[in-house]
Amino acid sequence: MIPLPNNATRYLTQVGQTNITHSMQLFLYSLLAFAPILTAFFLLVVANRPATQAMPVAYLVTAALAMVIWKVPFVHIAASTVEGLIVTLEILYIVFGAILLLNTLQESGAISKIRQGLLGISRDRRIQVILIAWLFGSFIEGASGFGTPAVICVPLLVAIGFPAMAAVMAALIIQSTPSAFGAIGTPVLIGIGNGLEGSTAVEQEIARLGLDFPDYIGVIAAQIGLIQGVIGVFMPLLLIGLVTAYFGDAKSWKDALPAAGFALFAGLAFAIPYALTAIFIGPEFPSLMGGLVGMLIVIPAAKREFLTPKTLWDFPDRDRWSPAWLGTSTPEISQTPVAMKALQAWTPYLLLGILLVMSRLRVLPLRRWLQSVQIPFSNILGTEISISVQPLFLPATLFIVVVIITYFLHQMKGEQMQRAIAQALQKLLGTALAIGTSVPMAKVFINSGVNSSGLASMPLTLADGISQLVGQVWPFFAPVIGMIGSFVAGSTTVSNMMFSLFQFGVAEQSGLSTSVILALQCVGAAAGNMLAVSNIVAAVATVGLIGREGILLRQLLLPVTFYLIFAGLIGLVAVFILGF
Repeated sequence: MIPLPNNATRYLTQVGQTNITHSMQLFLYSLLAFAPILTAFFLLVVANRPATQAMPVAYLVTAALAMVIWKVPFVHIAASTVEGLIVTLEILYIVFGAILLLNTLQESGAISKIRQGLLGISRDRRIQVILIAWLFGSFIEGASGFGTPAVICVPLLVAIGFPAMAAVMAALIIQSTPSAFGAIGTPVLIGIGNGLEGSTAVEQEIARLGLDFPDYIGVIAAQIGLIQGVIGVFMPLLLIGLVTAYFGDAKSWKDALPAAGFALFAGLAFAIPYALTAIFIGPEFPSLMGGLVGMLIVIPAAKREFLTPKTLWDFPDRDRWSPAWLGTSTPEISQTPVAMKALQAWTPYLLLGILLVMSRLRVLPLRRWLQSVQIPFSNILGTEISISVQPLFLPATLFIVVVIITYFLHQMKGEQMQRAIAQALQKLLGTALAIGTSVPMAKVFINSGVNSSGLASMPLTLADGISQLVGQVWPFFAPVIGMIGSFVAGSTTVSNMMFSLFQFGVAEQSGLSTSVILALQCVGAAAGNMLAVSNIVAAVATVGLIGREGILLRQLLLPVTFYLIFAGLIGLVAVFILGF
């Protein structure tokens, strides 16, 4: 071996030391960038604090790191906070509209009529949970989102003889595949959209692809639909398997096998229109159309006993149920007016679907008219941060229009409408503080790139560290980040908003398709929706299972793990075999 000259040896030594120092600094800054997420996780999981307490603390930690370590000007942090509050108002407006429509239909008796129609189809518990939780619950998630399937499905399942714990578990499991496009696409349009908007790196990538921003979001939505569609085919089978394994007399997965054909049929009936809608129409309607088309296909098939099991399956006798299965309250189901017909009960949802489609199709003038009304917030507090709100184009406006029509269509009384509004406002107040600090936290996190420290923004710093650690196999791990975000923040939308720029940065650093990685982020966030603390609390409250959240979390770990592994493998295939 030929010895190197002394100066060359010194040079290589210095380069090696520089690389080690850079790696250590990158690790330290990446760890600091992850501190807000760790703070929220510790307070929610370890300290068992509610989101209304945990998220304000996480916001303060994010703001302090931005100011002290990243040296972001205070006025920029304040402007990011204001931007976050404006987005929060958009989300709360959507939540209010969705819950108001739901409450209106409950008060008019329409929900009770819809439930009655679903109950007379089969006495087999496996078929019932697929029809009510999977298909009807997915439809409700697509229309309303924000945990409303639990409010509807849990009382119904308990009323027809399901143990309270089984009903809650089923309602939480189905808030996975449909939640990616819940509340008329809010997790994609507001979550990913706001998470990426304003980033120079994102704008450069979109320009390189020859797209505009809405088209890029459309590409991501299509890929979400494909990945979720593949996983969604198997979710009804997993659902009935968990029900029979945890709550059956034999505690066996084998009891689900006779209904496996019907479960896969129901999965396909939902997943195919779901994926096609995501590809050809956009992110607003996949869950809504998947649930609706799925019901139109599966319910007649179930009535004709197509692929249904030969032998009925039921829970053990009630006197043999574990005390942990039972809630402390029995939900009340409102009575249906005698004169109300099934079509009349379904008309508000059908009308909502028609209005939403008309307002989203680019070829119709309604879309341009609704988007023409804008409220701009330019250069907030003198910074370059700007945002524009299109209040009429938000789905909440159409929710309210349908509510007004329903009031007259169902011949409701004034006091019924007052109760519907009061209950919607009450639920809104319960989520306002958690969302009102989660979203500003995400915005401060995302906008921290404007600083005097020379560091990239927190998400991109974190992305740089992760990409060096994991590299090309990141598609397998990307869904895990989305899951953590939903678990911590309690929302698929906020998880996407918080981590989209981070995922984009890892994809760019690793030379991977940014749209595929962002799709995997949303898929993971949808999986985490099963474990979201706010969803669990809302579900257990309907039947009085408060205090048994730990049992539910343990039961849900298996479907969440299945979801993340399946999504990660699809991501690896998409990137390295299909060449996305």
